[in-house]
Amino acid sequence: MNNNLTNRLYFLDWVRIIAFIILIFYHTGMYYVTWGWHVKSPYASDAIEAMMLMSAPWRLGLLFFISGVASSFLLSKTTIWSFVKQRSKRLLIPLLFGMAVIVPLQPYCEVIEKLHYQGSFIDFLKLYYTGYHGFCENGKCLDLPTWNHLWFVAYLFVYTLAYSALVALAAHRLPRITKVLVQALSGWRLLALPVIWFAVMRMGLKPWFPETHALVNDWYNHAVYFPAFMVGALIAKERLFWQRMDDIRWPALAFAFASWGIMMAVFSLPDPFYEGPNGMLFKFIGRTAWSFCEWCPVIAACGFAHRHLNFESPRRQYLTQAVFPVYILHQTIIVGFAHLIKPAALTPGVEYFVLIGVTFGLCFGSFAIIRRVPLLMPLFGLSAPAKAGNGRATQPAETLSMT
Repeated sequence: MNNNLTNRLYFLDWVRIIAFIILIFYHTGMYYVTWGWHVKSPYASDAIEAMMLMSAPWRLGLLFFISGVASSFLLSKTTIWSFVKQRSKRLLIPLLFGMAVIVPLQPYCEVIEKLHYQGSFIDFLKLYYTGYHGFCENGKCLDLPTWNHLWFVAYLFVYTLAYSALVALAAHRLPRITKVLVQALSGWRLLALPVIWFAVMRMGLKPWFPETHALVNDWYNHAVYFPAFMVGALIAKERLFWQRMDDIRWPALAFAFASWGIMMAVFSLPDPFYEGPNGMLFKFIGRTAWSFCEWCPVIAACGFAHRHLNFESPRRQYLTQAVFPVYILHQTIIVGFAHLIKPAALTPGVEYFVLIGVTFGLCFGSFAIIRRVPLLMPLFGLSAPAKAGNGRATQPAETLSMT
């Protein structure tokens, strides 16, 4: 039987949609935790950090994995050069537009809250566009201009170029590489081998290369996200691989929750536990648990979606198109509106749901406008509408794309 999969993977669209919805809740939560972020609530504490860590280890790895799958399908429909041009237009234009127009409000709110900046937004933009590096705190200076949450797009573009180069140079070898990969990731190895890779990288690279999202010198993140992207690209059309994820979805989910529990237990230990003779052991356990949380939820998400969400619907079509514009807009809306309503001193519960409601409302309201204005569509990663024979615009052709 031919194991190759050539039809659209609807279930991955649903996984992608759900992952980005989770991202909105996660970034809203960043306003309320003790971890560093652009703006902070006066109620910030560690109260919801355990819930935040339920998605933090795996969410972005999953998105890069799906992006690799999408890249494989897209490249199979065109030439390498056309693929690169299409991806450049789809990723670079929104990235540059986002850095120039969407993102600047985030560092503006940040310097007001952290450094008590007194200038207007126009004054700040002059500094932003000229690369001012004088906003410093505790020896760390804000890099301007910045891509902030759009770092994902920059990384995805670079990985896309790398994949294109690999196909151009070794296309005849890729079927063999895919066959070896599918054979290697069978049975228990589908769960264990990626976890081992992530654990080795977390122990061997992360202490020396902390996450920066600056593209350059961010070797730990590249060691995690680029392999996830490439695995997705190589196995995209292998029906057997997706069925394997389906088959072990329940064990993967059990491992995901168990490793999250272990991770929370280790992270909650007082600092002296890490400084004593058993400190390295606790670090090892915590990093290993994190590595399980990086991959097991990916298997579970894809497996359950393959079983229950592999269907077409108008909602999928709408949300698939909406995801990228919503992603571009969401963090600026969260940061800007959180800063705006802070003087109202709402209770944290009320404030959180107000932020969620405003973010979803403004994101999807903006998308409703963007999708109807051809000049705006390329700025948010949407294909311009095609022209029908009578000269009227039609809906843009849909492609399997993680953008």
